[in-house]
Amino acid sequence: MRLFQLYIFPYIKQFRKSILLAILFGVLTVIGASMLTFTSGYLISRTAQRPENILLVYVPVVLVRTFGILRAVTHYIERLIGHDAVLKILSQMRVKLYGLLEPQALFIRSRFQTGDLLGTLADDIEHLQDVYVRTILPTFIGLFLFVATIFSLALFDWVFALWIAFCLSIIIIVYPLFSLYLLKKRQIEQKKIRSLLYQTLTDAIFGLGDWIISGQKELFISKFSADSQANNRIDKKLRHWNQTRTFQLQIITGLILISVGVWAGNQAQAGEIAPTYIAAFTLVTLPIVEGLVPISNAIERIPTYLESMQRLESISKYVPEDSSHDTGTAPISESAHVDIKNLNYRYEHEHEDALQGITLSIPHGDKIAILGKSGAGKSTLIQLLLGAITPSAGTIAINKHEPKYYGENIFEMISVLNQKPYLFATSVKNNIRLGNQMATDEEIETVIKQVKLDEYIHSLPNGLDTQMEETGQRFSGGERQRIALARILLKNTPIVILDEPTVGLDPQTERYLLATIFSALKDKTVIWVTHHLIGIEKMNQIFFIDKGTITMHGSHEELLKINERYRKLYLLDRGHLE
Repeated sequence: MRLFQLYIFPYIKQFRKSILLAILFGVLTVIGASMLTFTSGYLISRTAQRPENILLVYVPVVLVRTFGILRAVTHYIERLIGHDAVLKILSQMRVKLYGLLEPQALFIRSRFQTGDLLGTLADDIEHLQDVYVRTILPTFIGLFLFVATIFSLALFDWVFALWIAFCLSIIIIVYPLFSLYLLKKRQIEQKKIRSLLYQTLTDAIFGLGDWIISGQKELFISKFSADSQANNRIDKKLRHWNQTRTFQLQIITGLILISVGVWAGNQAQAGEIAPTYIAAFTLVTLPIVEGLVPISNAIERIPTYLESMQRLESISKYVPEDSSHDTGTAPISESAHVDIKNLNYRYEHEHEDALQGITLSIPHGDKIAILGKSGAGKSTLIQLLLGAITPSAGTIAINKHEPKYYGENIFEMISVLNQKPYLFATSVKNNIRLGNQMATDEEIETVIKQVKLDEYIHSLPNGLDTQMEETGQRFSGGERQRIALARILLKNTPIVILDEPTVGLDPQTERYLLATIFSALKDKTVIWVTHHLIGIEKMNQIFFIDKGTITMHGSHEELLKINERYRKLYLLDRGHLE
């Protein structure tokens, strides 16, 4: 109930007029369909009697046309109003969720996989539209129809009205509850499998190269196929139940139809109603039952809604309510001194620390390299520096302030050049200007010279106005990194983190790019996270992290002299061994 109060009831209150209008026109649609069938049944019977006065037939013909048009018009208006309200609700939900996630993107990303967030934004919120379209509206319309039917029938025969109430209760109470009980487990299981498919697929897309290089492509394909088949099996079971239920409801409808026909015949024989109304009362059963059947589908979806709302809640609860207004309290500076003392961090549900006992002091302008194999803790250290996560123990400070106190302004202190910089399908100039929206054309010219792209850019027909295409596909990997570096230079933060920016580049391009990077960032504090040693001699200090701890550190020259392991790794990266 609490989840409905958070994600459903506020929007019902906000759009109550539209929802009530949609329900009203939905009721008019059902009334129109019922009266169309009732009048048609009367018309058939009356025509069969060959009435002497044409008006006795002409009037029902006009009514049949009227109710036929009324049903179509009210149904269209009901869908128009209802879907307009629902689309506005979904729009607000998406904007609200994005407003929560965007300021804390790194914070959230450290706790959830991309597939989780994609599933929530694309799938869970989409499911919530069914709360209104397939649950609230059909339920209210069906309940009104049920009450109106029993009340109208009671005017003729209250005993038979109780019998029909019992029969219709099977449709609106017994089957919905039975469906809810039967499908709850399967729907939740399917939701989890679909979430897993989102995760697997997005992980594969972002790490496709790793799958291929590691030779585990077939393992991924087989695992993804197995999950897809499990999802298909549940889909098949759900479809089978829906088909079985439809058949059973049709049998019940047939029994109700026969009951009404027999009752109408007896009433006509007793003189309570005219014989011409036998077909009318019998046929009107069909649209009435048709209006009640959607209640069964409406109720069985509740577990799916709850699962979606729980996923939304599980993400939203990690975001401070005032996160969108948190601009930070720590002052922005043109220089930065980083102090890390006895730093520990442990992820949730893990038994060991990802980082333990890390101590570093990085004066402004210093150049340090942090080496280690995948999973050693390098990425965790970056997240701690950016304030995306907070230490389990120990301290981390930038100019004596914890990263969290900078709020969103942390990106005025730290820039990150990673493996795949975000480049957009717009001009080179616009992509660079993302670093500083107020930058002049002269400042942009300066930074492209610093990254040694000026000659190449100006050799293009459109120069800085050249379109980069989606993800920067117009340019090579090295050129994309230089454009991203120009953006960082334009932003002019005192600290720059290089998160393996040369991965995937050929050795010659890598050397040229690193030379450009170190030349352009000579006045900045540089923290270079890498797993190999090309260009490492340009660093002031080198730290090796293994299993969350610093196992060795020193300058390049010191480590070459005293550390055999470092010497072998360095020579290996240069293409030969002693």
